Amino acid sequence: MDRLAPGRPGRPAASTREAALELATRRFLACERVEVGAIARELGLARATMHRWFSTRESLLGEMLATLAEQRMRASRRRAVGAGAPALLACFDAFNVELAESDGLRNLLAQEHERALRILTSSAGSVQPRMVAVVRELIEVEVSAGTFEPRVAPPTLAYAIVRLAEAFIYNDTVAGIRGDTERLREIEAALLGL
Repeated sequence: MDRLAPGRPGRPAASTREAALELATRRFLACERVEVGAIARELGLARATMHRWFSTRESLLGEMLATLAEQRMRASRRRAVGAGAPALLACFDAFNVELAESDGLRNLLAQEHERALRILTSSAGSVQPRMVAVVRELIEVEVSAGTFEPRVAPPTLAYAIVRLAEAFIYNDTVAGIRGDTERLREIEAALLGL
């Protein structure tokens, strides 16, 4: 049975919000500009539908980046062997290296620097709060398992780890540390008590 579009009785949905995010992600990873209108056309959607789902291009980019980052952080944790602070450090380091090497992220920062930083680092946006939440979740799993005893509360530790990564990976080009994952790993190790 066809899914019906919300608010339009009898009309089948042309696509889904998830399909729009998947297409935006593919374009981002291919270093293509993510355009709301182009995605709507390709999926057979009205611009109004995309607007209802994401309201603005920045909202679409934020949702896409946050979703992708959550997926990649969880994948990094699955690949990190062991438990406790060493496993957390391995997870965060692998994620940071992946970010620093991301052609899509590098392209976005080069093409739309101010907008990209606003989307990635604003506490009022979707990326930073969701990254803090996923890092906090990973920390709390280790605390609950009895394999990690942080020196500061998990919410504070998670926030510090995310903000440091923002500075080292894509924010502080002026200080000459953009993409410096080695120094970032040293600081994260100290925060984790290693």
